[in-house]
Amino acid sequence: MNKLHKYFESNDGRLIHKWIHYFDIYERHFDRFVGTDVNILEVGVSHGGSLQMWKEYFGKGATIYGLDINPVCKSFEEEQVNIIIGDQGNRTFWQSIKPTLPEMDIIIDDGGHFMHQQIITFEEMYPLLSADGVFLIEDLHTSYMEEYGGGYENPNNFIEYSKPFIDQLHAWYSRDSRLAVTDFSRSAWSMSYYDSILVIEKRPKQPPYDKMTGKPSW
Repeated sequence: MNKLHKYFESNDGRLIHKWIHYFDIYERHFDRFVGTDVNILEVGVSHGGSLQMWKEYFGKGATIYGLDINPVCKSFEEEQVNIIIGDQGNRTFWQSIKPTLPEMDIIIDDGGHFMHQQIITFEEMYPLLSADGVFLIEDLHTSYMEEYGGGYENPNNFIEYSKPFIDQLHAWYSRDSRLAVTDFSRSAWSMSYYDSILVIEKRPKQPPYDKMTGKPSW
């Protein structure tokens, strides 16, 4: 059981609701930020428990922002924790709030889980992610649920929306004019799909190249 999972199991603070297999994913992608001056945005505050978990996990250098549409969540502000009230599915809201935010090292979308909310949040906030940051979208099983605007092979669900990113990651090698290098190609280092989670890690990229060393065998 890793550190985050242990915190969760012994939690007697504010309510936290998580799928248990998420904790290994968090540790795999977030561990390098522990003890650093990291800026974190979690979309979806709910009862505020996960914000306290991140504060404990990342340490005193962390600045944590929580975003929720429920104004009651504003009362969860405390040292290191800032609460923003707004609608993640509203582009105008994002465009008004972004100039007031710092560059984020970690963005976690655990908000409303509707397709338009996930897509708008990604499109508006991925550019605000630091050059070696992590964008984690969770609860992607709603892509398969009609009540969230999803459904298997529904072109409007987030899983289908994200599949072209795989092509963009490899666009450097395309010989087809329909697939060109984009800002995503230049900034995304990896994409990791897990059960209900997609993690995109940034790292600035130059055109890939290969080389040979050593002596040939024939």
